[in-house]
Parts: sequence; C-alpha cells; structure tokens
Amino acid sequence: MPSKAPRWDIVVVGAGHAGCEAALAAARLGAETLLLTMNLDAIACMPCNCSIGGPAKAHLVREIDALGGEMARNIDKSFTHIRMLNVSKGAAVQALRAQADKKAYQLGMKRVLEEQDRLHLRQAPVTGVRVDDGRVRGVTTEGNVQFDADAVILCAGTFLNGLIHIGEHSFAGGRAGEFPAVGLSESLGQIGLELGRLKTGTVPRVHLDSIDFDAVTPQPSEEVPFYFAFDSVPEPNRPVLMCWRTDTTGATHKIIRDNLDKSALYSGRIEGIGPRYCPSIEVKILEFPDKPSHPVFLEQEGFDTKEVYVQGTSNSLPEDVQLRMLRSIPGLQHTEMMRPGYAVEYDFLPPTQLRSSLETRCVNGLFCAGQINGTSGYEEAAAQGLIAGMNAVRALNHEPLIVLERSEAYVGVLIDDLVTKGTDEPYRMLTSRCEFRLMLPQASADQRLTPLGFRAGLIRAPRAAGLARKLAAVAGASTVACDGDDARDVDPIWQSVHTLRMRSQDVSADPSIMAEVAMRSRYAGYIARERMHAERLRRIGGVKIPRALDYQRIRGLSTEGRTKLSERRPESLDQACRIPGVPVADIALVQVALRRQRHETGQRIQSTPIDKD
Repeated sequence: MPSKAPRWDIVVVGAGHAGCEAALAAARLGAETLLLTMNLDAIACMPCNCSIGGPAKAHLVREIDALGGEMARNIDKSFTHIRMLNVSKGAAVQALRAQADKKAYQLGMKRVLEEQDRLHLRQAPVTGVRVDDGRVRGVTTEGNVQFDADAVILCAGTFLNGLIHIGEHSFAGGRAGEFPAVGLSESLGQIGLELGRLKTGTVPRVHLDSIDFDAVTPQPSEEVPFYFAFDSVPEPNRPVLMCWRTDTTGATHKIIRDNLDKSALYSGRIEGIGPRYCPSIEVKILEFPDKPSHPVFLEQEGFDTKEVYVQGTSNSLPEDVQLRMLRSIPGLQHTEMMRPGYAVEYDFLPPTQLRSSLETRCVNGLFCAGQINGTSGYEEAAAQGLIAGMNAVRALNHEPLIVLERSEAYVGVLIDDLVTKGTDEPYRMLTSRCEFRLMLPQASADQRLTPLGFRAGLIRAPRAAGLARKLAAVAGASTVACDGDDARDVDPIWQSVHTLRMRSQDVSADPSIMAEVAMRSRYAGYIARERMHAERLRRIGGVKIPRALDYQRIRGLSTEGRTKLSERRPESLDQACRIPGVPVADIALVQVALRRQRHETGQRIQSTPIDKD
C-alpha cells in the first residue's frame, strides 16, 4: 500500500528555473506549496551556460521582475560580468546579458525558497501523476509515497528519460552527474498526453590557469554595472570578472569534420531534434562551410572556481577529440579540459496540448512549465514557471486566469507561440518573433506589467508607488525634453541621457528615466503606428471561441482546417489565425459561425480572458 503524506494546495515537480518561479509565485499568493526535486543541492542549477539575458531573453527577465518573480533579483546579486548588448542598434533590441557566479546563483535562490512562507522543499524523485475523473489529484514519488494536491505544476527540465551522449558513449542522466526521471513519462502517457523527444547540449569547461591570455581578446564588464531588477540598488566598486574572446580556426574545423562519424549527433545515436538557434559546433561547421572561423567566448564560472566555460563549442564528440579541438583554438593551445561537453536527449510534451494558462487540456489542475514544454533557456523556463504558478493559484481560487497578449509582453509571445504553433525543436525566444517589439523594450517592462503584478498580489504597494513616481518623472521630463532639440537625432539613444539631464536642469535625474524619454521621443511615430495595429488586431481577433464549439458543424471548413481547429481548440480568433495550416477562409467561416451563435443566443461575444482590470 502507498504511504500518505500531508495534502497540499499545489505541488511543483522540479526545482530548476521554472520550478523555482512557479513555487515562489504559488506560495507568495497564499497557497500551501510543496516543491519536490531530485537533488536539493542542484536547485536553480545552470548546467548549460553561466549567463542570463541577451537579446529577447533579457526582455523576459525584466518582465519576470515586473510581475514579481525572482530571477532578476537573483542574477543581480550573483553576476560576475554584465554588458548591454546591441547599443549601436535601436532600443527595441538592446539587451542586458550577465554572467553568473553559478554557485552563488544556486545558493541565493535556494535561500529564497527556504525562507519563503508556505513553501516547503523536499528531495524526492516523482514517478507518476495521479488523475481521477479528468482532474489531477497529486503525485507519487519513488518508494510509492503519495502527495495529494489540488494542482500540480510539472517543471521536469531535461530529466524525463534523459540520456547523455559523449561521442560513442551514452548513459542515463538528466544532466551530467544526476539521474534521469524514470516512470514519469509513462505516467503522463497513461493519462492521455503525447510525448516527443528533443536534444540539447553544453560545452567543455577548461582550467583558467591553462589559458594563454596573450592570444585572446579581453571582453571587460561594464564599468558601471547595470541591473535586471527595476528596484536593485547599485553597489559601488562591485567586483567583476573578465571574459575573453577567441575564434575557431581551419585546424579546428578539420578536426571536427574528420571525426563526425564519432559524434553522437551525426552517427545516428541521437533521435531528438536539437536547437536551431543555438547549434552545436558540429552543426556550425557543416552548415557554414565557407566561414573560416566562429567566435568563442571564455567565461569564468565564479569568483571561487577556476573553471571557464568555452561558449560556442557545444558538442557531442569523444573526449579526446574535444581536447584536440580546444587546443586548435588560439589561447587554448595548452588548455586543460576539466569537463567535456555533452548532448542530452529527453522527453517533452508538445505544447499544443496546453491552454494559454499553461494548464493541460486533458487534465484540469495539471500545469506544465519550462523545457518540458519544448523550450530552451533558463529565461524561457522561468517566465513559464511564473505564469503557471500564478494561474494554478488563480484556478484554485476561481479567479480569471492570466493570459498575456502578444502586444503586451515577450512572455505573451513565448506562450502563444508554444500553445498555438507548437514546436518540434527546442524553442528559443528571439526579438524577431515579436511583431510589436517597438512597444516592448526591456526598459518598459515595469510600466507594462507591474500594475498587473500588483493586482495579482505579487507586487507590494511600495513598489507600485515607486512605479507611479517614475511614470510621473518620465512625463515631466518628456515635457522638458520636447522644449529643446529633437532627441530623435541622437544615436544610440542612451547617449542622449547627458543632454536631456542638462536640459532638465536636474543633474541628479535618473538615467533610466532620461533614456526612456529619449526613446519615446525618437520612436513616437513608429510606436503609435504599432499601437494602432495592435488595437486593430485586438478588435478583430480578440474574440473568444467557446471550448465547446463544434467545428464539424461549420459548413465549408477545409479538411485540414477542421482537423487542426478541433485538435488545437484555439481560445480566440487571433490565436486561430496563427495555427499553421489553417486557411484564412476558414477563419472567416469560424467568425461567421460565432456571429450566428451570438445572434441565436442573444449573448455578446467576449474578448480574450486577460485579467487587466
């Protein structure tokens, strides 16, 4: 007989970046929450790289912070190196990227979890999800212990039937040195969920003292560090670490080509599809044969370690080949490899099986977040975890669920892409995926989302009041700025900060406020046009589609459209428009059917269920 443990409001499975945000959000909103993980020492682990942020990903981190999440605060406390990327480009694509002290990041997040009221941590591998009458009832762990819960959030990362590949050697593991999750995939299949297979990987690590620094180019951190969290307080004279750039050579490429038959990726041992936008070095060499070199960055993994991450060399080659490859790169001729790179395969749930709230369609109360949904990256995982945690609590409280629109947040783009279009490769957030990116720069995340975080209960009153003061300051500075020269002539935007501060006669003005004023001035016309387009789409496509709509009874639908609409069950006309393979004519027929239904029932068509009031 299984042994019974106490009942919980919410159980979160997995303590990676998605699980941490989900558990914190649930507990902070008042739910008695249990966080189950296979290894308490690996909470918030950073196995793939030691950085957070970058193009589009920084936008997600800022939005997580604006809604009341933890990732931004934690990286601000633990970064070793930070830079603003794309400063020569427009504000929409400028992005912070920070390298973390990996152990400090892990321990910092673990401490936050341990100190959070209503949140309880336990080390126990989950082997199954219990479902009864279409509703989740809890989970079962190794040893047949049952944890009852009203809602479950799965954040299993790369652990579902994880398989690690290093050259011709393969072994079970969710990541190097840790066991895979066995049994959970089978349990999910039994309750009606479809599973697929994906692949990701990581790079070798080398010893700091074995690098020839005369042969590499220093990449210093910003002199005055930036921060991800909107309320982080700058620390004067904060210590940072150097990173360096080098490049692969023709010799590097030859070593890789000569040993492709030994690569797990090209020898047929890997079934899962890898990330297109973060390819392994083998893929880069084969797909870009005319490129004489590829950039490689050497990033220190912490203040108290000499391990260095060799960014740009993810691979699944044998260890001896990896070492030869590394030693063909300038600066690494005599390097000592401390850990080899590897590829990992794992099961995932194709995300079209989810609603926009991240709740599964087939089981009420079962939510999924992170790499289990087919994404790659810490930031994508954390954003999903935050939304899943908030919505799990709101569902239990019978409150409207939070569904962000594509014109409101990168988080909205991320989740909409997943649940509407799905993915057959690890999904990575890109600025090019966001059609309203001029409206969504990283600097405006607090203005866009903090009011929602406040109403939802994750943002406290003092921070909301601080935002109100900031908005008033921006409005006042905008008035002053408009009295002088046109700030649109300044490029890049943030170089106009000094000019605007002088014009306002306030040398203590917040540079972020001045940069916001400059951005608004320069892009005012473009932003206004984007807002009009977004509003037009919202009026046309923001119509809710009842879940029970019978597409089989709508005359004239194409066979493919009827099939895909029935399978995906879009929640709005706008979402239906983005389902691949559904013709525009079919969308028009669905719109007619909804109007007819409205006329027959005398009901008004409802707009998308976003809690904004």
